[in-house]
Amino acid sequence: MTPQSFDVVCIGRVGVDLYPMDTGVGLEDVRTFGKFLGGSATNVSVAVARYGHTSAIITRTGDDPFGRFITRALEELGVNTDFVGIDPWLPTPVTFCELFPPDHFPLYFYRYPQAPDLRIAPEQIPPVAVSESKVFWATLTGLSAEPSRTAHAVAWGMRGRKAHTVLDLDYRPMFWVHESDATRAADAALDCATVAIGNIEECRVAVGETDPERAARALLDRGVDLAIVKQGPRGVLAMTSDERFECPPTPVDVVNGLGAGDAFGGAVCHGLLAGWGLPELIRFGSAAGAVVAGRLECSTAMPTEAEVRELMARVDRGGR
Repeated sequence: MTPQSFDVVCIGRVGVDLYPMDTGVGLEDVRTFGKFLGGSATNVSVAVARYGHTSAIITRTGDDPFGRFITRALEELGVNTDFVGIDPWLPTPVTFCELFPPDHFPLYFYRYPQAPDLRIAPEQIPPVAVSESKVFWATLTGLSAEPSRTAHAVAWGMRGRKAHTVLDLDYRPMFWVHESDATRAADAALDCATVAIGNIEECRVAVGETDPERAARALLDRGVDLAIVKQGPRGVLAMTSDERFECPPTPVDVVNGLGAGDAFGGAVCHGLLAGWGLPELIRFGSAAGAVVAGRLECSTAMPTEAEVRELMARVDRGGR
C-alpha cells in the first residue's frame, strides 16, 4: 500500500457519548452515566476496523481531557489517528441521550460555540489518504458549517468520483440554520458520491421524496451507483441501475437504537471491500445494525464479522 493509504477513510463528527445507565427515565432523573467514544463518522471508522480493515479518520478534538480520551480510544480500537487535529480553543463535544426502548432515544448535543470537527480546514485534508483509500466516507453534517464545508469539497475534488465514495445523508436539524441549507448541501455532495445512504427523513431533505422507491430512484438519477434507503421497522431498500433488493429488519431486543445506523454503514463498507452482491451486503448490514441496537454504547459496541454471522444464523433458524 502507498504510505498513508487505507482501506477506509472517514471524515466528520467525533465526541464523547455520556449515556445513561438507567433506562426509561429522563436525564433529570439519571444518576449514573457511562462514557464512550462517539460521533457518526467515528463510529463507522471503528466498525470497519473491527472487520480487520485499515481505517483512519479526519476530525478534530479539543485540547482537553475528553480530547485525549478520544485519541486514546481510537488507537485502542484500531483506528489511525494521524489526521485527528487538536483545536486550541474549542472544547471537545459531549452528547447525552435518553433511553426509552424500543424506538425513542432523544439526543442532546453539546457542541458550543462550535464543534472542533466543524473546524477541519482544507489544508488538513491528506491527499494520499483521501484519493487512494478504497472507501471514502463523509456525512451531510460535515457540510453544516465552514471551514468544514470547504474541506469536504477539497477532499472530493482530490478523489474525483471514484468508486465507493460514500455520502451518509445524516441530517441533524439542530446543526442547520435552515433545512433548505441542508438540501442545497446534499445536492452538491451527491454530485461527488457513488453511494448514498439515508433514512426516509434524510431522503426527504436531500431529494424531496418520502416514498422509499421514489427516493432510491431519485438518488440514482443524481448519478450514484448504489442508493440505500433505511426504512426503520420496514427494513432496508437498496437499488442500483439494474438491481433492487429489499431486506426486512433483523429482529432484536433493543437497548439503544442510536448506533445501529453507523453499524449498518460500517458493514456496508466491509461488504463493498469484499465485493459482495447486493443481497448479502444489505442482509449483513441489517444484522450488524441489530447487534449494536441490542447494546448500550455505539463505537465500542461495533461487532466482529463472527458476531454478525452468528446473529444471522440464529435468525435463519427462527431465533433472535
